[in-house]
Amino acid sequence: MSKGNRSRTKTPAAPLAAAAPLVPSILREAPPQPEPPLARVARAAAEWSGSSTAFGLAALAIAVWLATGPACGFSDTWQLVINTGTTIVTFLMVFLIQRAQNKDSRAVHLKLNELVAAVQGASNRLINVEDLTEEEVRSLHEYYGTLVGLAKADRQLTASHSVEEAHGAHERKAKADRGPESA
Repeated sequence: MSKGNRSRTKTPAAPLAAAAPLVPSILREAPPQPEPPLARVARAAAEWSGSSTAFGLAALAIAVWLATGPACGFSDTWQLVINTGTTIVTFLMVFLIQRAQNKDSRAVHLKLNELVAAVQGASNRLINVEDLTEEEVRSLHEYYGTLVGLAKADRQLTASHSVEEAHGAHERKAKADRGPESA
């Protein structure tokens, strides 16, 4: 085996195997699933539409349309051609952009969920926080606002990992500041 191939070979994931009931099957050593044809086409179209070539072709189409204006007498039909074309492209692009945004958003959330789950002391209540209602997110935002307030009061923004730790540390500091007579 050459040195360059070592990084590409799969090694058994002992920790994943030990936690098999907890780990989704996609993360175990399963072969990747083929992408459905429509998803493949949508992904390719989204990638291509963001390329310099696509921009160049769009600019060329506009230039050709503008150049044909005098020959067509700037007629209603001439205007209808560009209006129809841009409407169709815009309609399709909305869905391609939304698909790409949804996928990127899910990937970021999964990465953040992994970080929250892996960091000792991090609050697991934040895993899948994106699935909460707006009111629940607002409530959590206010709850974590207390952490910010405590950290600002102590002038140490990295002093705590959770609101519970922040309250405990704040209480201990407050008792220490008041002295032994207040205990």
